[in-house]
Amino acid sequence: MGEKLTKSDVEKIEREIEHRKLVVRKAAIEAVKEARAQGDLSENFEYYAAKKDKNQNESRIRYLERMLKNAQIVSDVSREDEVGINNTVELYMEDDDEVETYRLVTSIRGSSLNGMISTESPLGKAIFRRKVGDRVYVKVSDTAGYYVVIKKIENTQDDTEDKIRSF
Repeated sequence: MGEKLTKSDVEKIEREIEHRKLVVRKAAIEAVKEARAQGDLSENFEYYAAKKDKNQNESRIRYLERMLKNAQIVSDVSREDEVGINNTVELYMEDDDEVETYRLVTSIRGSSLNGMISTESPLGKAIFRRKVGDRVYVKVSDTAGYYVVIKKIENTQDDTEDKIRSF
């Protein structure tokens, strides 16, 4: 079983693959041709850089295609009163006495620096399918954890053009 993806994740990946095949691949092949035309390849840095860029693009295409092939499609629909994928959630962190806002996303889009937490993360697992007012224990390890209280849940439209994380 592969990554858990929503339909919008699949669409974004398909768009990236198409862009890489039709635009990036064409430009990379042209860059290799131009660098090769400069002569002696043994000391031609531009040639090696162009080949490296071309190979990285092809690797990314294979990675994304493999991800789609092995993906498990999950629904981003949740009940109005519970935390689901693509919901923005306000959490009261008891230990810090602060309110923080996160968006719950699939694992390939998780980016805590951008306020997006994965359903596979300890915090994401703890709050997934919970309701406003629930006090939830977030287990970080066998001996450590903390409590959060779900203050607010908002349905977030998934129209952002955030990038799919590469591994």
